Order: sequence, then structure tokens, then C-alpha cells
Amino acid sequence: MIRLATVALLLVGATWAPARADDPFLRRTTTVDVVDKAGPAVVSITSEQLIERSYGSGNPLLDQFFRNFFEPRLPRTAQELGSGVLVDRDRHVLTNAHVVERAARIRVSLSDGREFDAEVVGADAKNDIAVLVVKTEETLPWLAPGTSRDLMVGEPLIAIGNPFGLSHSVTTGVLSAINRSLRNETHTYHGFLQTDASINPGNSGGPLLNAHGRLVGVNTAVYHPAQSQGIGFAIPIDTAKRIMRELIEHGEVSPVWLGLDFQDLSPSLIEALGLPEQTRGALINRVRPESPGSRAQLRRMDVVTHLDGQALDSAQTFFERLESVTSDQEVELTLERAGERKTARVRAEEVPSHAIDALLAELTGLQVEAQNGGGFRIQSVRRGSGAARVGLTGGDLLLALDERALSDHDALRRATLGLRGRAQAMILVQRGAGRYHLALPLR
Repeated sequence: MIRLATVALLLVGATWAPARADDPFLRRTTTVDVVDKAGPAVVSITSEQLIERSYGSGNPLLDQFFRNFFEPRLPRTAQELGSGVLVDRDRHVLTNAHVVERAARIRVSLSDGREFDAEVVGADAKNDIAVLVVKTEETLPWLAPGTSRDLMVGEPLIAIGNPFGLSHSVTTGVLSAINRSLRNETHTYHGFLQTDASINPGNSGGPLLNAHGRLVGVNTAVYHPAQSQGIGFAIPIDTAKRIMRELIEHGEVSPVWLGLDFQDLSPSLIEALGLPEQTRGALINRVRPESPGSRAQLRRMDVVTHLDGQALDSAQTFFERLESVTSDQEVELTLERAGERKTARVRAEEVPSHAIDALLAELTGLQVEAQNGGGFRIQSVRRGSGAARVGLTGGDLLLALDERALSDHDALRRATLGLRGRAQAMILVQRGAGRYHLALPLR
């Protein structure tokens, strides 16, 4: 029985890495080959952030006194550790946005000991993707991104990164699930890969590789509920590639639209539409003229249940998933129309400027005008709107929408698009010398 068990173990090992004459004990596994191939392209990232000490006295003049007379004159810094991977011969590094957020200086270290400065090409917090460029003319190893389209739950995966500052650490596991949703303090992310390969602080931004050594994901978060062993998450590389291309070409990811307005499905709407009780999705209540949705012949009263195969449970979920879609990308909508299931392919477009003012007015009831020095002066308030109900009036100055300061038209555009599918928003308004935070009902 012992001999049979030994033979069985050897056979299992053979499927992972065939035995060779110079490796009779199967030490050179697929993992070893993958690390040899991909490891040189993995970098450890150290970002330095300038920080200002707060004394908490409540008196800004007193705090400034302590800073001037009791602190060293050199600014203090904090370090953020992370990982990344070189993805082309132009020395671009793919990593997480949170790894380099507010960085004053960025250093990358290769496995061969070389260190270089790097700078941010672009970062997109809503997808937690950033692209760096290494500031050197030297030839650096790189690993071309693969695809996440054909990943199979259960297949082996390998993570390489910089956990707890231990550079170029390797962990292994399997793909536990796909299309996971994850929420932190400020964002909800959709479409993540889940793996049981150990991903710890410092792994963020490092590569997730399949058994062929192909880059299939960007490690981005770890979940540690009570009594868990740790559940790792990664951004699928197909999503990361689209975001990376936008960041390299434009320095940012432009918001897109399909020209569709939605409302949530209530039980009464489900019954009125003759849909099964378990139906989940979002009901189209408007198709904008000359928009991608109208060209795809979508209709009011269509119920969209899936976006690119991912189930929707609300209008807000639809717009959250749209944040990972880039301009000119074609998406597939699954919908219910008059008792029939249909699919429609729609090509996303950058939001036209004229649509922003109309959308802001519809959602908030406000017409605004930009002011020199930042902020938008309220020109009019629609009667019966949420803005009217909370007491806003012409002449008030709109300074922030949710957590976004309204410094210019681009900030207003992004903040307005972030309101789609939501019931209320937090705003900052100035009236005279006073400033007030208000919860603003939408529509």
C-alpha cells in the first residue's frame, strides 16, 4: 500500500512538472519555472509621502507655532510599500493607485538589486490602477500582460510581491472565484478575482500569474475577517490593460456613458412587468437621443439584468461597473423585453460636455456657473427638487460634491457622473461667510 501511494504521488507530481533526468525528485516544478520567467520583471515599490503633524489644539495659529519652533525644519515623510510589474520595453510599471497615492518620491527595486526613481504616468482610484515609468535608459526585464478571459475556477495561481517589505516573495494558491465585489471606505469594486494565494500588505500591485507564467491579474487587496486565513483579491488583467492604455495615452481615464437612465426594480414594478419574482436588474426609464443606447435600439422599459455577463442588482451597480469600461469599448447587455430575453452590444463613448449640465439639473435641480478661484455659483433651483427641499437658492456657492472639490469643469463632470444611480449626495455649500455640509436628495 505504501509503494502504491508513492507511485500515486509521483504521478500527481508528474502532471505538475514532468520528471527530468537531472531532477528525479521533481524539485523543478511549474512554480519554479514561472518564478524564473516572471520574477525579474517584478519590482518592489517604495513611495515617500510628505506628511504634516497635527497637534490637535483646535487653534491653527498655535499649531503653526509648535511646527515652527519645536519640529525639525526638514519635512517629515512616511513610506508606503507595494509591488508592481514591468509590462513593456518602455519601462512602464503596472501597480495599484493606492500604492503611489500622494507620493512625493517613488523608488523601484528589481530582484537583481538595481534601484531607480520612477514617476506616475497616471492613476485611476476608481479602478485602483496606476502606471509608472522608470527613469532610466537601461534595458529592463518585462512581462507582457496575458488575458483573464479564459480563467478557470480551481486553476493554480502564483503571486509575487513585497509583503511586509520582504521583497520578491512567492506564494501559491488557486483561483477561488471570479466576479467578486469588494467595498472599502470610499469605493465599491466589481469583477475582482479571488484567490487563496497569500496576499498581504506590500503585495498590492504585484502580479498574479497562471501556470504558464502569464500575467492574469494585479493583486490589490486582502480580506481578513475574524478567524479567516486570508482571502486575496486581484484586478483581472483584461480590465487593467484597458485602464493602463488610457493612462499611458491620456494620463487619466475619461468617464463614459451609454446614454441610458435607470431606476431600481421594485416588487411592484416586477409584478407590473410580468417578470419572475426573483428578477434582479435595473429598469431603463430613458434612452438619450443620438446616444450609444439609442443606436443599439435599446428601449424604455427594457430591464437590464447583466453587463458583460456580470449580474446587476440595482441601477447603482450598473454605473459602478461602468467605471471600469473605457471609451470605444463594446459591452454586452442582457435584458428582458416583453417577456423575452435579449442581448444588445453597445459601444461606450466619452460623455459629451453638453450632457453634464443636463444631468446635473435632472439629478439635483441646480443650474450652476463656474467661478474664478473654484466652485460653482448656483444660478437657479428647480421647484420641488431635492436642492429646493434643503433650502438652496440662487447665489449660493457649490464648493464640493461628495468628497470631490469642484475646482473646475472636469471635477464637476466627474462628480456629477458619480451621482448616477444614487438616492442622495453630500455637498458643501457656502452662503455669505458660512460653509455648510448638506445631504442632498437626488431627483
